[in-house]
Amino acid sequence: MIRVVVVDDEALVRSGFRLILSAADDIEVAATATGADAVAAVREVCPDLVLLDIRMPDVDGLSVLRRLRALPDAPVVAMLTTFDADEYVLTALRSGAAGFLLKDTEPDQLAQSVRTLAAGGIVMSPKASQALLRSHPGGMPAPDAEAARVKGLTDRERDVLTLVTEGLSNADIGTRLHLGTGTVKDHVSAILTKLRVTSRVQAALLAQRAGLLDARDQPGATR
Repeated sequence: MIRVVVVDDEALVRSGFRLILSAADDIEVAATATGADAVAAVREVCPDLVLLDIRMPDVDGLSVLRRLRALPDAPVVAMLTTFDADEYVLTALRSGAAGFLLKDTEPDQLAQSVRTLAAGGIVMSPKASQALLRSHPGGMPAPDAEAARVKGLTDRERDVLTLVTEGLSNADIGTRLHLGTGTVKDHVSAILTKLRVTSRVQAALLAQRAGLLDARDQPGATR
């Protein structure tokens, strides 16, 4: 059972997410909370995943994210937003969020996204992430530097990185590439080191900026 905490300033949103997610047999909404009560709720119920509103009037969602990420055995955190190009999303991803969900996500897709996040994958619309990077390029390495880092990966590491960017967990990547989960984990660790990033999300963003997915789709490219 995947235990989830939903944090949002609007009671209607909290109720809606509880209703939708509780309909899935493998998901339990252990608690809902406002931003001010989020950390206390997470400490009390120890969820696997927190869905956190990025914009709340009572407390800044980014501040809540940082406090949650600092907890012992910190849960996975994904941001909730109304706009796919929210100016705060990129900051959240750099601060340790595992992805983001739009509040109008279809119910079936919402449950599947929760499963992906709980399994260690990332959830991030490629279209939305490209829009974010175009709008907020500051602080990111230059495209030439990114391309050089990606080029320095082995062929297998590029295969793994491509699937990380698609949001797959280590287990799913292993199934796709016929590798053991431990081997995939080792590849991911090597990728993060070579790309000089600290999370799968940051690696995915860098890969997209470096054109890895575009190169994959070119005629003659290998998967």
